[in-house]
Amino acid sequence: MLDSERFEVHTLAPRRRRSPLTLTTAWGDGVANFVPDEARVRFQTVIAPDLPPCDILVEKAGPRERIHFDPARTRAAIVTCGGLCPGLNNVIRSAYFALHYNYGVEKIFGIRYGYMGMDPAAHLAPIQLTREFVENIHERGGSVLGSSRGAVDVSVMVDFLIDRRIDILLCVGGDGTQRGANAIAQEARRRKADIAVVGIPKTIDNDIMYVSRTFGFNTALEKAKEVLDCAHVEATGAPNGIGLVKLMGRDAGFIAAGATLASQQVNFTLIPECPFKLEGRQGFLPMLMKRLRKRGHAVIAVAEGAGQDLFAGPAAGADASGNKKYRDIGLLLKEAITGYAAKQGVSINLKYFDPSYLIRSVPANSDDSLFCNALARNAVHAAMAGKTGVLVGLLNDQFVHIPIATAIAEKKQVSLESELWLGVIEATGQPHWFR
Repeated sequence: MLDSERFEVHTLAPRRRRSPLTLTTAWGDGVANFVPDEARVRFQTVIAPDLPPCDILVEKAGPRERIHFDPARTRAAIVTCGGLCPGLNNVIRSAYFALHYNYGVEKIFGIRYGYMGMDPAAHLAPIQLTREFVENIHERGGSVLGSSRGAVDVSVMVDFLIDRRIDILLCVGGDGTQRGANAIAQEARRRKADIAVVGIPKTIDNDIMYVSRTFGFNTALEKAKEVLDCAHVEATGAPNGIGLVKLMGRDAGFIAAGATLASQQVNFTLIPECPFKLEGRQGFLPMLMKRLRKRGHAVIAVAEGAGQDLFAGPAAGADASGNKKYRDIGLLLKEAITGYAAKQGVSINLKYFDPSYLIRSVPANSDDSLFCNALARNAVHAAMAGKTGVLVGLLNDQFVHIPIATAIAEKKQVSLESELWLGVIEATGQPHWFR
């Protein structure tokens, strides 16, 4: 159950300085406005008899008239963590421009290789960012600062910030990164250190709770759609052709579902939220053979986290960040389809696509570029105003502040009752359940 207290944002005090931004507080004067701290965005926009009422209001993001930090003395740092994602360099560049040119901050540093770069034992000195350094980085994929997985002791990271007199830390990454950011913010508060920690949600999977979408997701959809279209060409180019595409989505099937709707060439979409069986009356394999007999080809989109219950044996363990490792559902399906078809006496032509690393390494498309710029600017506004332990995200077409502790408490997943999943069911013709 949601309650208002979970969405209360912590702000460093005092905020005596007037912002250097040339904005106004008057509506209708043709000049952009400062956002008052009282401005809120409604969490729930749909009212229906079968929906429980929700009166949660979320703090609206944007530039504040009064700020906490003196720009002339402020030192800021940006860190990118976790897997690569389209748009990382866009965020770095836009955050630098907002800090330096809008607020007048001179000392802006890039932390190298994620949180590892905040451990002096790693011997990775921060890079002082300049206009020349960031000038054209938005045209490239990846992160010019590098990235890594794995935890660093939070006391070591806060020592790093205090020793280097870092006032603002912008943490760009997914739920693991934001857990680290939350720990840094809490430890800084415990020590009464005057440090603002602001998160910028980055995950291709789009599984950050309480935000509409994360940057990189739109570019990933675009590239995933291209792969699905190629799989369809391959499938239709041979008798009983099958195009099997494994897409990203460890715990959430947003990419597989969204790319299915973008392509309109997919016949089966398998996601973590919707369990399925391989054989039996409602099994996936019999339905696939039925499709081949009727149409002579099929395209399958499967999220990497789907069907993990189909694997025998012990779990695969965890990665350096503590994330559960998943077995390769794509290879399991490839073998299962091939074996089942042989038992049925059906000759198939199966092509397997695994474009994950290609998709996450490309530059951001135009939509994500715009989105990254807006996220970065709003993160800078939040930090300069002294907001800390907060995530900047998009909710109901408005940029908002979500406490990081609230955002990381659970993961967002595809609802099987949503319009998105209904669209997949209608586009593919597959049943609601493979059971």
